[in-house]
Amino acid sequence: MSEHTTDQQVSVRYLVDDVAAAVRFYTSHLGFTLGTDAAPAFAEVTRGRLRLLLSGPASSGARATPQDAAQPGRNRIHLVVEDLAAEIERLTGSGVRLRSETVTGPGGQQVLLADPAGNLVELFQPAGG
Repeated sequence: MSEHTTDQQVSVRYLVDDVAAAVRFYTSHLGFTLGTDAAPAFAEVTRGRLRLLLSGPASSGARATPQDAAQPGRNRIHLVVEDLAAEIERLTGSGVRLRSETVTGPGGQQVLLADPAGNLVELFQPAGG
């Protein structure tokens, strides 16, 4: 394996039913920027060092996934926000449905939402932030 540096992007692959809908969701609601767009098979969006690979049913990433592992799970990407209440208001005002209530713990507050394919996204505001 090659040596990792802290300035490299981190890539996560999400399997999605509709690549165009997923791109609209991440770019319109969560501040991602569109990179590669090979829809309907695949697209990539980025936010900071996170590179999110959106793989539709025709993509090689989706085809390589065993059928019993192809459904969205409880894993999620974790996005830090400065003002969780403001983000919740903005997103729900845009029609995004939350998947959880706001949860407060010793590290901060979080809420879950899902992309159009059901993949979870956690918005997290650190304590004291």
